[in-house]
Amino acid sequence: MSSKGKRTDSIDVLVKDITECRACPRLVEWRESVAREKRASFKHETYWGRPVPGFGDTSARILVLGLAPAAHGANRTGRMFTGDRSGDWLYRAMHKCGLANQATSTDRSDGLQLTDSYVAAAVRCAPPNNKPTPVERDNCGNFLTREIALLVGLKVVVCLGSFAYDAACREFGVRPKPKFGHGVVVNSENVTLVCSYHPSQQNTFTGTLTEKMFDDVFAIAVRLAHQ
Repeated sequence: MSSKGKRTDSIDVLVKDITECRACPRLVEWRESVAREKRASFKHETYWGRPVPGFGDTSARILVLGLAPAAHGANRTGRMFTGDRSGDWLYRAMHKCGLANQATSTDRSDGLQLTDSYVAAAVRCAPPNNKPTPVERDNCGNFLTREIALLVGLKVVVCLGSFAYDAACREFGVRPKPKFGHGVVVNSENVTLVCSYHPSQQNTFTGTLTEKMFDDVFAIAVRLAHQ
């Protein structure tokens, strides 16, 4: 508490507030039902089943921003982009450019550490069909605002997909908003946004996003972060 009685924000306080949030009834019901019913291949695991906080280096210059936790990925493991195919792509690319100490991310105790990077999502609960409503998106907006305020060294935001890009543009007041596209770079007053197609199976299986395309985006982000 400060001398005026106001709570001083911190990553620990933010993580607690995120994981205890029950602001969106539809998302609460969905994330918890998924955690109860489980996927057959994970039937012996205990699912996280709560909102998922960000993860990484709090002195990061690079924020990687996704859409929301995957139902049987982060909603199961409790860490962003952990335990699913999208995470396999993400941390492999981050490892290649020196932002992660390993290329895999299977669970919260697997030893993964991030350097100069932090991973979060615009919405913190797994949504049905990966489609949060505008109200649910806005309810989570304050978490992103607080997170960015705490990442005081932030210079670059890698936006994984158009939903994350829209959230970043709202957060940093980017107007007019350039059209989203893979590799698009957008300068705002405080940070640079670097756009990438989301590493979802829909994009990676079809070749819409290739490994080289993804690696190139992170190479751009690292270069910009060091300018």
